[in-house]
Amino acid sequence: MSGSRRVAFFRWFALMGLIPIGCIVLYQLRDELSFQRLAEHDAAIRSWCRLHPVISYSIVFVGYTAATGASIPAAAGMTVAAGWIFGFWPAFLLTSFASTAGASAAFLVSRRLLRERVRIRFADRLKEIEAALEREGAWYLFLLRLVPLLPFFVINIVMGLTPIRFRTFWWVSQLGMLPGTALFVAAGASMPTLRVLAEQGVSGIINFQVLGWFTLLGLMPIVARRLYLQWRAGRGITGTAGSVQQQVECHKTE
Repeated sequence: MSGSRRVAFFRWFALMGLIPIGCIVLYQLRDELSFQRLAEHDAAIRSWCRLHPVISYSIVFVGYTAATGASIPAAAGMTVAAGWIFGFWPAFLLTSFASTAGASAAFLVSRRLLRERVRIRFADRLKEIEAALEREGAWYLFLLRLVPLLPFFVINIVMGLTPIRFRTFWWVSQLGMLPGTALFVAAGASMPTLRVLAEQGVSGIINFQVLGWFTLLGLMPIVARRLYLQWRAGRGITGTAGSVQQQVECHKTE
């Protein structure tokens, strides 16, 4: 086995090992991690996390990676909770890298284990996505990460079936998910206690500041697309640039 293949194997093995470990951790702590239970002991939890930062960061990182890698729809709630527990910057860095690690794990599972089965199921869709990747390159994945209408796990699985390199998928996903991650972490960091969320629901953290963040998040794909079209025009690149919108409409009609 060559050096590059050996490194790729150990990287894939390490990422795959995080999923079962994280799932076991989440299962064992399923009751303790509920919002109701967390709300009852919020002060003690934050105090314990400050006294044991390495352990608390590790638990959140592994659990978050496992949840996103297994396509469990819990990332938004975990991001908000991390922002509340650790504050903005520690939670932002932690969940940002954990979400990319989970996305990479799902990407590799799709590429290594489910490639042919899923390729047959989504043959028509894959042709469109592969054509868009060939035409627009990594920018296409970046726009998909910015558009909130596309399911997180769908992007990970489908991209695993395309020729895109793992390294490109990782760094583009890392950058593309930063705005959304920052939004949810900021919402959690601005929340005084989890008791507010447990008692009042999402309405307990909605204010003009949070609404402004959501507005900016919605405008970001439009601005990024406009800048990209200007960049294409400046370089004299021709071809259809509406691939992202076509994919969004396709998802909406399913």
